[in-house]
Amino acid sequence: QLQLVESGGGLVQPGGSLTLSCVASGFSLDAYAMCWFRQAPGKERERVASISNDGFLTEYRDSVKDRFFISKHNNKNTGYLQMYNLKPEDTAIYYCAASSRYSDCSDYTYIPPGYWGPGTQVTVSS
Repeated sequence: QLQLVESGGGLVQPGGSLTLSCVASGFSLDAYAMCWFRQAPGKERERVASISNDGFLTEYRDSVKDRFFISKHNNKNTGYLQMYNLKPEDTAIYYCAASSRYSDCSDYTYIPPGYWGPGTQVTVSS
């Protein structure tokens, strides 16, 4: 059974850091791209970052460039999102997702329901 589970969310002050993890089971991450999305209350889910199956390609939304860093360790079947200099506007539920096509990470609607984690809350507040 394919499963993704995020961890590492929490409450952090502005300017702080968090690292999110996403552990995959039931499939091998080395054949899948990994994407991180987030959704704030009342807003649409948006792509934060994505990484290709081999790790050579990465993309970030403009608002997190040079603050967030995506990686994946295929031998651990785990992906990561390192977040630095967090801002209140980064507050959201963060979801990891996987797809056999890197291009699917461009839009959350391209990824079927079974390829998502349940999400982890990130709150940036003083």
